[in-house]
Amino acid sequence: MEETQMLKTTLTGGAVVATLVIGLPIGATAQEFTPDQPECIAPAAAGGGWDFTCRQVARVLRETDLIDGTMRVQNLSGGGGGVAYAEVVNKRNDEDDLIVAASTATATRLAQGAFPGNTMDEVRWLGTIGADYGVIGVRPDSEFEDLPGLMTALSEDPTAISIGGGSASGGWDHLKVLMAAQEAGIENLRAIKYVAFAGGGEAISQLLAGSLQAYTGDLSEAMGFVESGDLRVLAVLAPERLEGDFADFPTAREQGLDVVGANWRGFYAPGGMSDAAYDWWVGQLDTMYESEAWQSVMESNGLADLDLQGAEFTDFVSDSISEIETISREIGLIQ
Repeated sequence: MEETQMLKTTLTGGAVVATLVIGLPIGATAQEFTPDQPECIAPAAAGGGWDFTCRQVARVLRETDLIDGTMRVQNLSGGGGGVAYAEVVNKRNDEDDLIVAASTATATRLAQGAFPGNTMDEVRWLGTIGADYGVIGVRPDSEFEDLPGLMTALSEDPTAISIGGGSASGGWDHLKVLMAAQEAGIENLRAIKYVAFAGGGEAISQLLAGSLQAYTGDLSEAMGFVESGDLRVLAVLAPERLEGDFADFPTAREQGLDVVGANWRGFYAPGGMSDAAYDWWVGQLDTMYESEAWQSVMESNGLADLDLQGAEFTDFVSDSISEIETISREIGLIQ
């Protein structure tokens, strides 16, 4: 409940809306379905958050015997998730074996009308597997020592610094930087140079190659580069310092910028998926979430607790889209 409330407060900057979390049990109807060839679409290139979501969930579902055999993972990048969304809606609408990784980035694109002709009601929303805090980072040898230093440089000349992320222009990674810049008092937000990549891994690779001066993404996709010494985190967009391996990362708040950005991670399914298949997937993901194996994944990757399933998750996505639309208008991303 705490993380659900935190995310909604972050998006609105206003009242907290409590969400009742009820796990959907695997009922008799759900037991009538078993996927023959389970598949997960990651709507971005390898190395990003959606790829992480598909591959980690596929592994844990297999290891906990919640699926038979293995789950195929397909990377289908383009349009900030729009290519995958259109593929599912227009070509694979009635498939029962298919799930698709989603996140706040998905809600952002829907909120901004970036999936032409598509709405959230054309798919079925399964559930979350945690929340991933945003990070802003640089190369280890960067001149920028902290987040205020980066914001000062942007205020002096926003065109001199290129910041890359794994979402499309105007997407969630871009939005996190604009929220920080707005909090820092930068008025010309449209002048900030954001470079979109097919996934967070590609953005970090370009940062290391010298094409970018900063990176915006999420903790789970950044941790491998932090551990290898290739990325230095200027700020994690959490309400307070995280614990364990993440305790050394300063928050934006403690640096004087009151910005919190939690990226929920979860799945949607084709809109024409049968009720039996939908109930089965919701139940399996809920069971997986409670397993020791998944709790270990969350702990090692800095995922915060966010467990929403079925109808509760659908309502949550609807609220998120509405709230992000409001923020996007305030910042000037949409009219």
